[in-house]
Amino acid sequence: MTDKTSQKIIYVDNNATTAIAPEVRDAMMPYFSEKYANPSSMHTFGGRLARDIDAAREKVAILLGANSSEIVFTSCGTESDNAAIFGTLPSYPEKKHLITTRIEHPAVLTVGEYLQRRGYEVTFLGVDSKGRLDPDELRRSIRKDTAIVSIMWANNEIGNIYPIEELGQIVKDGDSVFHVDAVQAVGKIPINLHKSSIDLLSLSGHKIHTPKGIGVLYIKRGTRFRPYIMGGHQERGRRAGTENIPYIAGLGVACELAMKYMDEENTRVKSMRDHLEKRILSEIPSASLNGDPEHRLPNTSNISFEFIEGEAILLMLDRAGICASSGSACTSGSLEPSHVLRAMGVQFTKAHGSIRFSMSRYNQMDEMDYIVEHLKPIVARLREMSPGVESILK
Repeated sequence: MTDKTSQKIIYVDNNATTAIAPEVRDAMMPYFSEKYANPSSMHTFGGRLARDIDAAREKVAILLGANSSEIVFTSCGTESDNAAIFGTLPSYPEKKHLITTRIEHPAVLTVGEYLQRRGYEVTFLGVDSKGRLDPDELRRSIRKDTAIVSIMWANNEIGNIYPIEELGQIVKDGDSVFHVDAVQAVGKIPINLHKSSIDLLSLSGHKIHTPKGIGVLYIKRGTRFRPYIMGGHQERGRRAGTENIPYIAGLGVACELAMKYMDEENTRVKSMRDHLEKRILSEIPSASLNGDPEHRLPNTSNISFEFIEGEAILLMLDRAGICASSGSACTSGSLEPSHVLRAMGVQFTKAHGSIRFSMSRYNQMDEMDYIVEHLKPIVARLREMSPGVESILK
């Protein structure tokens, strides 16, 4: 019997969360012991920590190509997404229309559905069979009363990267606020907000090797915004609450590391993804790629294994110490497949058997071969257990 506590873990679920970088952990540790003051305090002890926050803020700004005064620390990507929308709407009370897409993260999608029930009109842009957006649909949808357009830079499930600058110009021509959920994009693709039409941008630290519990909302200078969380004067009055200094310091280091390793993300990590994908698609029958094969994140591969359940694959991979994700929402108790795959029109027999593999710089090439060698018999066994599948595949 295998002892799971000593079993090697091969982690390819980095779009869900990432390992904490040792450099990040080390940078955080002093704030759990000797550096414990409140940075809003008047004494010198607190003032030193306030300067540490400013230093971390500058590191985030450098990664994003922004001014440090435009960086607001939050608790996570979800808070940043919520704050972007709920902080914009009160500034434009005469505008009752929003635009987003059918493939957004629930942090945006659920907000759109919530606002619909409270009298706002919300346009949900569709995608084609590869998960691609049509800029012309955005152009046709934008109206004089459109308060905000919220579109993700990269999709968390299929990895598609969207033409944000082209979409942003359409939004600006329509005189609306443009919010971008960049949670999956930050650290994987270059971002320069100095030269961008983006007004608001969200990121999450635990996607770039910090602990869970720290995020950022970029607010372009001059953007009308009302605080989503009210109370004290922290973050220049844009987000109340005593600053989470250990995590802010860790995020600063993570942003430095993200810049350092971005080329590796787009070379070595990409080569691992391509190797894994090539072997799976060539060696496992009725496996197919979901998403845009050209314009996507370097670390993400979403593959459907037709006629079997993704959850069953995940359970059997887990026994081999392999951590991946299902493209289906079944893991959360729903029998419906992923809303992203549904929006793409992926057929039922494929959507329910989709698996997302998402790598990081901590993965190695030999792990990709390990995954394939375990995945092949798993898929074969599950299909043998499904009546009539073998005759369909012949």
